[in-house]
Amino acid sequence: MASPDQELVPLLDKDGVRLTVDDAIATVTLANPAKRNAQSPAMWRALAEAGRLLPGSVRVVVLRGEGKSFSAGLDRQMFTPEGIKGEPSFIDLARGSDTELDAAIAEFQEGFTWWRRNDIVSIAAVQGHAIGAGFQLALACDVRVVADDVQFAMRETSLGLVPDLTGTHPLVSLVGYGRAVEICLTGRFVLAEEAVNTGLANVSVPVAELGATVRDLAAAILAAPRDAVIETKALLRGAADRTYDEQRGSERAAQARRLRDLAGVGE
Repeated sequence: MASPDQELVPLLDKDGVRLTVDDAIATVTLANPAKRNAQSPAMWRALAEAGRLLPGSVRVVVLRGEGKSFSAGLDRQMFTPEGIKGEPSFIDLARGSDTELDAAIAEFQEGFTWWRRNDIVSIAAVQGHAIGAGFQLALACDVRVVADDVQFAMRETSLGLVPDLTGTHPLVSLVGYGRAVEICLTGRFVLAEEAVNTGLANVSVPVAELGATVRDLAAAILAAPRDAVIETKALLRGAADRTYDEQRGSERAAQARRLRDLAGVGE
């Protein structure tokens, strides 16, 4: 396995997103540290493209941000009347029809949806600020490993908006409705200790240990057979939407597939 991300030839490197693949591990890097990895529609399109470009050999995807911040959220230029060059401003979007506005937001969300695919396990390595869209991107992943300097915040409501980049569902699932309401409506910072204690993050480590911790976690996941990981992830993802008895049935069906596969009598 190659060590530094930069030694690998990127499959994608544009609009602040770089995708590299090293055998079964892909790394998606937010690569605009000068702007604290601020996000734009172009970045969201690049994130969606990264998901489409993943080779079938990939089992684990690591999401990281270059520099001191994971992502400071939306590029504030989007809030100006002129917006970002080549992109519709918020004012332009608001002037569109209901159908056009819905389609535009749906396209933005595509960069946030593929991280929970059953055939991969996604790990967000989060340091420094993870604000708004940055918070939601971390929430899009299966697992969050955070540095002890992490600062999560959901600032959309204080800006007159709502979190619309797929973050509300995982946030409520992780910390509960009451705490999710309080976090979103106050826009306050959630630091490392609270993130771990509430289930928002799996573990917190010193900044210098973030990369090594994520690599160890990826290696542990890769040690399990791929098909068993896929079946288990599917079971866990669907559990909240099933009754207890429905989940029992899903467990039986998944185990039957695994047993037949291991015995060499599967389809």
